[in-house]
Amino acid sequence: MVVNYSGRVFYMPGEDLFYKMSGSGNDFVAFDRLGRGSGFALPDPTAIRALCRRREGVGADGVLVLIDADDPAIDYQLVYFNADGSRAGLCGNASLCGVRLALELGRGAANEVVFLTDAGMARGRLRGGTPEIDLPAPTESSPDSSWLWDAVGGLEDGDRRLGFVRVGVPHLVILCASADDVDLERRGPPLRRHPSLVDGANVNFVSPWPDGSWRMRTFERGVEAETLACGTGSVATALMLTAWGEAADDEYGTAALPAAASTPGTGRRTGVEVRTSSGRLHRVELRHEGGGIILPSLAGEGRIVYRGELVEPA
Repeated sequence: MVVNYSGRVFYMPGEDLFYKMSGSGNDFVAFDRLGRGSGFALPDPTAIRALCRRREGVGADGVLVLIDADDPAIDYQLVYFNADGSRAGLCGNASLCGVRLALELGRGAANEVVFLTDAGMARGRLRGGTPEIDLPAPTESSPDSSWLWDAVGGLEDGDRRLGFVRVGVPHLVILCASADDVDLERRGPPLRRHPSLVDGANVNFVSPWPDGSWRMRTFERGVEAETLACGTGSVATALMLTAWGEAADDEYGTAALPAAASTPGTGRRTGVEVRTSSGRLHRVELRHEGGGIILPSLAGEGRIVYRGELVEPA
């Protein structure tokens, strides 16, 4: 049950062990609630905000909780909360971290896991020590959303394309000359909160990098600020670059695609390498199925930084 310390709702006595994790610069507080059935409560929004508050709490972009799934064929369910306390359908980097943690805790078989998110089923594995996840097919793709330029006062120097796609959560992708030169604090919020977007959106500015990879910066919904990385944003970026004819088949930048993942995929494959603001790389593989269906995979860091215990909540 959720309890109250000094008048502030926080977490549960006896349930205060946590993992601090990093996913390419996205940092998370992770809780293991596997093997416990339904005999516990998920943290409420006040607790989430307190945990994620930097300088006063543990500090994080979000909180992930691993719980048992109802279906015994599923290794676990991943429940994810943004730093503002809202529950999100999917977080790519949290999913990568969840795969790493679940395998460390002994879930899965042959170094692979099947897990459930609020956006649907997914698979994960370690490949060469790096977590990789296969995500559900994207929805609501609109490669030309140029009418949204009005939200930020029109195009600025270097702006080229603007598209929308839902990768479990909604994303806007803006192709520009230099993502590093974008005033993200000014340009991100009006797009993120545009009234035409029912759920808002993460806002990703992307530009080409000299080695054939892509530089991306993200104003993230639920954090309401720039984050060092966004896994689903990298997938959304790869999808839009492919739709715009900017991404080549069968390569990541200057590197060839690795051998196909153990999950099925046929036809063309497109590889996109995304440079995050942490300096770490996301590798996105798009497997082109029949009927225009694209199945994305995401590989990137999922690291356990430390294990801690909540002693004196804020």
